[in-house]
Amino acid sequence: MSNILIAYFSRAGENYFGGEIRPVSIGNTKICAELLKESLDADAFEIEMKAPYSDNYRECVAQAREDLQKNHLPELKTMPESIADYDVVILGYPNYCSTIPMPVATFLDAYDFSGKKILPFCTNEGSGMGVSEADIKKYAPGADVEEGLSVNGSKARESKKLLEDWVKKLLG
Repeated sequence: MSNILIAYFSRAGENYFGGEIRPVSIGNTKICAELLKESLDADAFEIEMKAPYSDNYRECVAQAREDLQKNHLPELKTMPESIADYDVVILGYPNYCSTIPMPVATFLDAYDFSGKKILPFCTNEGSGMGVSEADIKKYAPGADVEEGLSVNGSKARESKKLLEDWVKKLLG
């Protein structure tokens, strides 16, 4: 087992790409997580909802916004038994409503991240990290949340060097 966990939430279906909505079979965040996994000695865990958001982009946005407004932590399909052996969690997610998707909050809320380093990366089409880093700190008190990386989702497949350089900068 590695001491690094790549935990990520991603969504296929309709996604927003530079002004248009189009379907994708693999979400942008998953693409980035897989690129990181190729480069690192790390374990990976996909954060998946038991009742996923709609594949329809507009419906998904409405569902995600409602969960955020109600501070609803949706149930996940599975959870790691423990994260105790991990010193570093690389946390990937798309920018939903300028922050982390609530399934990511469910994941963070389930564990004690005290003394762990969290490296957040966020896929988006220009909205950046939003307030996600501050929100991660709320759901993972005691964690050392490092400066996040904003990845342009439509360039996810070309982001391997960007991701590798970011991790190298933060972990040495």
